[in-house]
Amino acid sequence: MSHPELDSFVAAMAQSYAGDPRGHRLNRRYMPSKAVVAEIVELCLEVFFPGYFGRQDLTDENLTEHLRGLFDELHARLAVQIEQCLCHAIEEGEGDGSRAYADCAEYTAKLSGRLLARLPALRAMLLDDMQAALEGDPAAHGLDEVILAYPGFLAVAVHRVAHELYEMGVPLMPRMMSEWAHSVTGCDIHPGAKIGHRFFVDHATGTVVGETSVIGDGVKLYQGVTLGALSHPRDASGRVIRNVRRHPTVEDDVTIYANATVLGGTTIVGRGSVIGGSVFVTKSVAPASLVSRGERGHSSRPLPATGSPASPDGDAVPGAPEFDI
Repeated sequence: MSHPELDSFVAAMAQSYAGDPRGHRLNRRYMPSKAVVAEIVELCLEVFFPGYFGRQDLTDENLTEHLRGLFDELHARLAVQIEQCLCHAIEEGEGDGSRAYADCAEYTAKLSGRLLARLPALRAMLLDDMQAALEGDPAAHGLDEVILAYPGFLAVAVHRVAHELYEMGVPLMPRMMSEWAHSVTGCDIHPGAKIGHRFFVDHATGTVVGETSVIGDGVKLYQGVTLGALSHPRDASGRVIRNVRRHPTVEDDVTIYANATVLGGTTIVGRGSVIGGSVFVTKSVAPASLVSRGERGHSSRPLPATGSPASPDGDAVPGAPEFDI
């Protein structure tokens, strides 16, 4: 390639940057690192599940020193990345303008410490999630298999950390964590989603849980399930309105089978219900109901006692109505 030709390519690309401020970070300082955020996730997994991730020679004798090293490293990396995220938000003009660059370092130390203090409680939740996976899938041969080989469990583990940071008001990093998990597992759980105890996503591929979803305890989702928005509300100028409920509520002990779609911020799937595969739900479902695909025009009808849908723990739900859609 000749120098004049190369110079023309470079000049054209530089002009592209100069002509549009989107899609580049020229003359700006603050930006979190995708690589380091991924390392933070992996360090959290080492803390949650010692011996499964990272070192495999751990004993009661060397565990304390190992944890000291992990917590030191986590605190240092979190502090830098949280500060980058907070200052990035200021640099981009986000937020209410009340925080200055000088505040970021002090605030960062508090947030980093707060997350580290929450890790034991998050681990306790993950142990329940892990047990739910083992009990909810007859193909699972033990807890080791769940930790090492279940993508849905990995996605939930990352979500527990990302959601904590989201609730603390840390910008950008929670979404980076969830998208790391999405790329690895195929399961897309927005860090804003509120998820209860004993949550299990079986197979995981293609499952989507939207930002304002609320999920109760003992819920089981299969691959391809979408908890999504029915529509995006817009203001008078046509801009999407943010920070409003757009996604459904799924109450305790609900099972939603493969490729089902549940949409809408006012949609509630009642406790103990079962949503069949490939069903499209945009209206609330009464507790202890079975929703399944049927012929067009069929109305709701009670199931006979022998045909009651199974609850997530395998027992019949007596008198549960069935909805054909």
